[in-house]
Amino acid sequence: MDETKADLELRRALPPAPRRFQGRFVAVEPLACERHGAALFASLCGPANADLWAYTADGPYVDRDSFLAALDRKAASPDPLLYALVDQASGKAAGQAALMRIDAANGAIEIGSIMFGAPIARAAAATEAIYLLAKHVFDELGYRRLEWKCNERNAASKRAAVRFGFTFEGVFRQHMIVKGRNRDTAWFSMLDGEWPQRRAAFEAWLAPENFDAEGRQNAPLGRFMPPSD
Repeated sequence: MDETKADLELRRALPPAPRRFQGRFVAVEPLACERHGAALFASLCGPANADLWAYTADGPYVDRDSFLAALDRKAASPDPLLYALVDQASGKAAGQAALMRIDAANGAIEIGSIMFGAPIARAAAATEAIYLLAKHVFDELGYRRLEWKCNERNAASKRAAVRFGFTFEGVFRQHMIVKGRNRDTAWFSMLDGEWPQRRAAFEAWLAPENFDAEGRQNAPLGRFMPPSD
């Protein structure tokens, strides 16, 4: 395919709109403070969860009122478009994620503001939430590029990006100042041409036969995920 033809075949992606995505382990819902705020405060705040805020632009929050006020402001934003991750076992919000830096004209979008509270951290619900949002981005909205960015010091986020099938692209040095400290930003991406194999990997891992009677995985996601380029 020559470059001119490739350019002609490009289509503008659609901007995301608030909607609900239902999975087996998690529901991804447009965040509403009155519906999700109390449960998110319980899952994400307090001394036991202080580490969750180590690399965020805000927080940690020690009192409920200030957290709910901040959450209400975030929920009103179209970009980032924030979602609550509702654990299906409990029916309560236990995490959050956002679609952000939305560039529909160039077909690029980022998944970020990710926080997994204890009920879903390192559980199938967290992986399924990423799958549901990626599937929406690529299969329904038509994006060419899904980005994942994090503080270069955030080893857990970098491991998660690789586990979820994102490719490391490099580090933007002295990219930001966050909470008065320098942030070098690690960049990862997943492309539309890579998505079909990664979608198949997610779906194979999430299949009921990959979990035993206690809900433990039989094979890790990496067993199904193709290597990053």
